[in-house]
Amino acid sequence: MTKRALPNRAIIRLTGPDMLALLDRTVTHSVDNWQTGEMRYGALLTPQGKIIADYLAMLALDDIYLDVHADAADDLERRLRMFRLRSDVVIERLTEDVVTEGSWVDVRSTHLPHRAISPKGTIGLEMPEEEWHAHRIAAGVPEWGADYRATEVFPTDVNLDILGGVDYKKGCFVGQEVASRMKRKGKIRKRTLPVSGDALVVGADIMADTPIGRVTSVAGTAGLALVRTDRLAAAESAGRALTCNGAPVSVDKPAWLESELLALAADD
Repeated sequence: MTKRALPNRAIIRLTGPDMLALLDRTVTHSVDNWQTGEMRYGALLTPQGKIIADYLAMLALDDIYLDVHADAADDLERRLRMFRLRSDVVIERLTEDVVTEGSWVDVRSTHLPHRAISPKGTIGLEMPEEEWHAHRIAAGVPEWGADYRATEVFPTDVNLDILGGVDYKKGCFVGQEVASRMKRKGKIRKRTLPVSGDALVVGADIMADTPIGRVTSVAGTAGLALVRTDRLAAAESAGRALTCNGAPVSVDKPAWLESELLALAADD
């Protein structure tokens, strides 16, 4: 079967004896016990703890492949080169290969299409953006370039920690102090949550008399929204209806959110 390319992806390859060490001291995910063929999810942060770019990383025998949004690739490559210093690692963009459907399970969700890296000459058509966004919105996975861009959000705003993209127990990484402090306090007030409604529009407010969140992605009647979870809890406690553009909206609260809402309630 011909593989389809996934939309808006670029590939950065790291090669050399210090490739793991470079990632270990800069990015959010751990490189410990990383097995050949295993995919990991992570991001490079600013010193202030906001996401510059997130990516999926695959460890091969002699290389690491970073599958990153095409619009974020230049910045990620440039910054990794800056952090390389005297490390023995080669950083290069692959232009003859593309990210396609394949056999690698996307570690963020089993409901997302599996991935591979394939030569351009072996692929068919590109997967339509609308199809890709429908997949990831249904899986509750925010994406750089659609739900946020560089330096706009903290990892917890877009559930990077929930999706396995942050190892708070690893050694230092860029932005670790801010990220760890937010997690340690346990008072996370913004999360990206699945929403549904008949009048969802990207950029529109979700209302409960006053705004409680903003829609960031839409596929039909499903969407994702960056929500102030404390305001969501207060609105539900007061029995206030949620709307977007005047139409009813429902917000899906995953099981992991309950403990965070309890922590916020205790703080109040």
